[in-house]
Amino acid sequence: MQVTNEFLQNLRQDYKSASLDESDVDQDPIVQFQKWFQHAVDAQIYEPNVMTLATADKAGRPDARIVLLKGVDGDGFRFFTNYLSAKGKELKRNPYAALVFFWPELERQVRIEGTVEKLDKETSEAYFNTRPIASQIGAVVSPQSQIIPDRTFLEEKVEELKAKSSDKSIAKPAHWGGYIVKPTRIEFWQGRRSRLHDRINFELIKGLWTKTRLAP
Repeated sequence: MQVTNEFLQNLRQDYKSASLDESDVDQDPIVQFQKWFQHAVDAQIYEPNVMTLATADKAGRPDARIVLLKGVDGDGFRFFTNYLSAKGKELKRNPYAALVFFWPELERQVRIEGTVEKLDKETSEAYFNTRPIASQIGAVVSPQSQIIPDRTFLEEKVEELKAKSSDKSIAKPAHWGGYIVKPTRIEFWQGRRSRLHDRINFELIKGLWTKTRLAP
């Protein structure tokens, strides 16, 4: 089968598994997100914490990649990464980001926008110490987003650190840690028939969440 424009134009799915009414949505969008996330877990969706993280570079050009949600509470959404990576440099210059979760099995999407702050060192260290040793080593040796000569370069760095550390614990490097996205907008999207999707939007206005419905 050849992927042509005609093929792509005719590739569609009519969503029909559920609906979303304003009365069904909690007044606190974080609570509502946690409910939907639990539904995704209960549905045994593969890695329900996968999310797209979108940032912008110094020229305002968008940049997006997949990362993993590693915490959510009333303050916001947490993830961990290399501070010297492309995303880390972009967030330093422009501390705003967007997140997108898509759970196709449930025909649901959540879009989040907000400000971004680094988590404190203690929180980052506590999470780092829960990671498998191989992941800890990877975080130390990988110059994320930088050009490297080949994969052997990384593999050699891994072996060097393994030899040095032996049974010793791996310390969190200074260039690695967590961020929290503090939301100012959260949208819940439920797929519906004929592309007439349900979209319930929350915006933080003067410290209070305002809920509205958006046209699909």
